[in-house]
Amino acid sequence: MDQYIVYALDHKDAQAPDRRLKARPLHMDKLKALKANGNLVFAGALLDNHEQMIGSTVIVQFETPEELRDWLEAEPYVLMRVWDNIEVHPLKLADI
Repeated sequence: MDQYIVYALDHKDAQAPDRRLKARPLHMDKLKALKANGNLVFAGALLDNHEQMIGSTVIVQFETPEELRDWLEAEPYVLMRVWDNIEVHPLKLADI
């Protein structure tokens, strides 16, 4: 499977934190399903200096780029306008 790192910063408008909190249970359910399917390697929230969530880092693995695209298109943080700037890069984790 090909691995990818997803680095996503949240929108910065005044309602963005509320959208994140509202979407979080759905986002976590999707991550749990990814883990159960063997597609999730790692996930975590990015924090600012005040320990407020400002984005996410997710490492996933998929058989095809289309599966990656399908996951992102259905990701609650995308659908509910939590994530703004999303970068996706191929990744090769060290075998250690």
